[in-house]
Amino acid sequence: MEEIKKIIDTEIRPMLQRDGGDLNIISYENNILKIHYEGACHGCPHAAYGTLKFIEMILKEKINPDITVEMA
Repeated sequence: MEEIKKIIDTEIRPMLQRDGGDLNIISYENNILKIHYEGACHGCPHAAYGTLKFIEMILKEKINPDITVEMA
């Protein structure tokens, strides 16, 4: 979980914050990371699919190829 937080804090969160958004990690169990978008990301159509898949792609490459990212 610490590795996931580090990647999110250094590579993903700054991009979201530039556009007025952010995310919270809700849980991580059985290779499923559940997140909740905040700010401009909450309710954004790009966040629901494109950004979610981008986050998943980064985490698959850097942490675990079996990880799945879902909105909580």
